Amino acid sequence: MKTIELANYGPVIPVIVIDNVEDAVPMAEALLEGGIRVLEVTLRSNCALQAIEAIAKNVPEAIVGAGTLRTKADATNAKIAGSQFAVSPGYSSNMGSICKEIDLPLLPGVSSGSEIMMANDDGYDFLKLFPAVAVGGVNLLKGFSGPFADVKFCPTGGVTIQNASDFLALPNVIVCGGTWLTPKEYVNQKNWAKITQLAKEASSIKF
Repeated sequence: MKTIELANYGPVIPVIVIDNVEDAVPMAEALLEGGIRVLEVTLRSNCALQAIEAIAKNVPEAIVGAGTLRTKADATNAKIAGSQFAVSPGYSSNMGSICKEIDLPLLPGVSSGSEIMMANDDGYDFLKLFPAVAVGGVNLLKGFSGPFADVKFCPTGGVTIQNASDFLALPNVIVCGGTWLTPKEYVNQKNWAKITQLAKEASSIKF
């Protein structure tokens, strides 16, 4: 799989933090019921790898990946856990190399022209703009469309249901990432129906 293919499954990839592994499967099922199939589980909690493994084994319809990869160990552990893709908050050639070595499709994070060029040099032309809103958002992506006309982006960081359509309307944006689909409040309440509702809203964004 190439990471650009993730955009074929809908306009939004949820960026998920799972604090309790028992929430992983029902959360994934709730998102899937709402039309969200691609799930990015960030390595920001102690049970993240266990959560990825649980989703990979018990919700085979989902395409689960690991986010917040920063080290070689992160990449290796994510692959072992069953991740089908990986997302990094920034980019280094070392991260690109290890992901290629272990056959883990990578969506690298960038926030500047220099980082885009570095990722392009290593063969990556589908990139995550992060943190999207903080570094310039829609206006920055419009600026990148000239010199980097062949590069596609997934903006993440500050993207919400309110502004997602503004990003998705840009020709160089093919999908966006957001944390709003799995708010901690609903997860703690195990309000999976509400998460399904948020997923349905996200999967039907018009742009």
